[in-house]
Amino acid sequence: MPRYLFISDLHLEPERPDITRAFFDFLAQETPGIDVLYILGDLFEVWLGDDHLSEFNLSIIHALKKTTERGTAIYILHGNRDFLLGETFCRMSGCSLIDDYTTLDVAGMRYLLMHGDALCTQDTAYQQFRQQVRDPQWQKDFLTKPLAERLAFAQQARAASQQANAQKSIAIMDVTPQAVIDTLEKYPAQVLIHGHTHRPNIHHLQTRKGIAHRIVLGDWYEQESWLTIDEKGISTYEM
Repeated sequence: MPRYLFISDLHLEPERPDITRAFFDFLAQETPGIDVLYILGDLFEVWLGDDHLSEFNLSIIHALKKTTERGTAIYILHGNRDFLLGETFCRMSGCSLIDDYTTLDVAGMRYLLMHGDALCTQDTAYQQFRQQVRDPQWQKDFLTKPLAERLAFAQQARAASQQANAQKSIAIMDVTPQAVIDTLEKYPAQVLIHGHTHRPNIHHLQTRKGIAHRIVLGDWYEQESWLTIDEKGISTYEM
């Protein structure tokens, strides 16, 4: 049986070198013998476009490339921080981009993979922003702007998000329970795996199609966190 690893919400940035080192150690120590690594969004704190080849970004690309060259396939979902990852990044890193609502069938079980932000439907202001920045024409226009202008936009958007989130309730920023059930019934899947909310847990719920489970991946702000699916079943790890 193939072995799968899942991580999310590393938010890599030069200002947190300890997390970058932890990620490099994770790739070197945990991925050998792993068939597929799924990164379910927000690998980077910010990604301004594939032309933003800073020394830091290149170091991440190089580490991913070494991993794929060893034989581990890496699939990446766009998060709300790195939705501008593109085909040039993929060619350089050896990774492949996949879409939200990607399904994975393993040992008779269907898993649904998402970043998770699309499930936070009560946060209408964020959903409007998400719709804007995920629009292909908006992205095309944005990527024509100078890097300095893109960086200024990202910093302003981050500051505005932090200010807005400080005034929102936890319930609004978390997933909407009915949206989770509707999504699991639509695809369908027995297990939903996502990140984004930074609230790692395993939830059990009832849908019209039976019992389902929602696994929320942890972020890497405090510690490393990942999920494994192999012949032993589902295992979660934190270090």
